[in-house]
Amino acid sequence: MWKGIQTITDHKPSIQFLPTSNVFLPDKLSHFFARFDKGVMHHTRNADPFTAVHPISLSTTEVHSVLSRVDPRKSAGPDGIPGRVLRACADQLAHVFTDIFNVSLAQATVPTCLKTTTIIPVPKHYSAECLNDFHPVALTPIVMKCFEKLVLSVSHLHWTHTSLLTVRRRSTEDAISTAVHLALTHLDNNNTFK
Repeated sequence: MWKGIQTITDHKPSIQFLPTSNVFLPDKLSHFFARFDKGVMHHTRNADPFTAVHPISLSTTEVHSVLSRVDPRKSAGPDGIPGRVLRACADQLAHVFTDIFNVSLAQATVPTCLKTTTIIPVPKHYSAECLNDFHPVALTPIVMKCFEKLVLSVSHLHWTHTSLLTVRRRSTEDAISTAVHLALTHLDNNNTFK
């Protein structure tokens, strides 16, 4: 009977990775996915002189607006805070997160707890045979996503009219061709090769 219902509804079973007895698989996956991060220098930088003169600050209303629009079905990130909690408690949490976000912006740093990410290897095919058969899915804290939305909404006011980021829904090819055009136009001028 269930077979018939699955056929009628065109239900396909989800891809499930069967656990293996290989105890080294988690370490292998960790090294495999971390290979992109090798050689990346993590260094501190001084605050942007523009932000020192014109600091970005967020209002409680803006933070409340973003928190109240969080999708309640969104998966909790490594911090374990589900979207439904952020949405339901937006009134109580808005002031607290406003303070955290504004201190973060003033110091030009992001708290470490907001930068943590959990990478979940999801098999691309029904039977994963090699490490390349896994697709890394990153779970980041929802609070960080809210912070990014707020910074994006405020920072677009400081971008120049020639910035490639000012136009929403712009294609990548259009942005690349605009960047190439601006670079070539600049190089066409005299004494630009110093």
